Amino acid sequence: MPANQTNGELAVETRRLIASEIFDAAKQNAREELRRSVRTLAFSGLAGGLVMGLTGLSVASLRAILGTGTWEELVSFLIYPIGFIAVIIGRAQLFTENTLYPVVLVLDEPRKLRTNSVKMLRLWGVVFAANVVGAFLFALLAIRSAALSPDISSELVKLGVEAVNHPSAHIFWSGVIGGWLIALVAWMVTASQWTIGQVIMIWLLAFVVGIGKFAHCIATSGEILSAVVSGSLAASSYLHWLLFATLGNIAGGVVIVSLLNYGQVAEG
Repeated sequence: MPANQTNGELAVETRRLIASEIFDAAKQNAREELRRSVRTLAFSGLAGGLVMGLTGLSVASLRAILGTGTWEELVSFLIYPIGFIAVIIGRAQLFTENTLYPVVLVLDEPRKLRTNSVKMLRLWGVVFAANVVGAFLFALLAIRSAALSPDISSELVKLGVEAVNHPSAHIFWSGVIGGWLIALVAWMVTASQWTIGQVIMIWLLAFVVGIGKFAHCIATSGEILSAVVSGSLAASSYLHWLLFATLGNIAGGVVIVSLLNYGQVAEG
């Protein structure tokens, strides 16, 4: 602590933020993101989609070493959050984070509803498309190159096949929970003033996404597209899964997190 910093100043700097302050920080984040150009959003989203492949890759790597079983599965998902940590702390664009930030700005500025909504939809469209392309590039690297050993690539493909082997209703509602948890991550990261606290919150909530096998339209895309690239799945199976997972993620992030947190601070 600097010599001229008093204990009182330190206490103010590290005090717990109240809901309205977290909300204001989320709105400021949204303004900054909505001002970014399509090009910078696309590159950031591409990086985000590529890095999110680390979630499936980490699980597949441990499964290849440990095998499959109850405790082996638990251990393998302990490092599932690594992709989320890298993307969120590194400030790359992730689609499900953006079900929080721009939405709270749209809700809080009704006079600018049309302008902010158009900007939000532009942000969603660019980031979502770039994230998916990034996930596809990860799949090409993982399956078509000689980067992975056969046992790891095989486990990665198995994860993708398992992810799509569910009815549409299950994928949607699983996506609702996945979207809720990752939008909640964005809220908690905004509330935290220390990087270590942010990392812990991301790890805890993303671990639940992984161990619960909840659908996440970008993280799980890396696994499913790996199965598509390997020839184990049809592209139509991925597109069907992506539709319902994305709708669920949006519903979970917007309705459960954004609207409820807006309700905490809305006046009148």
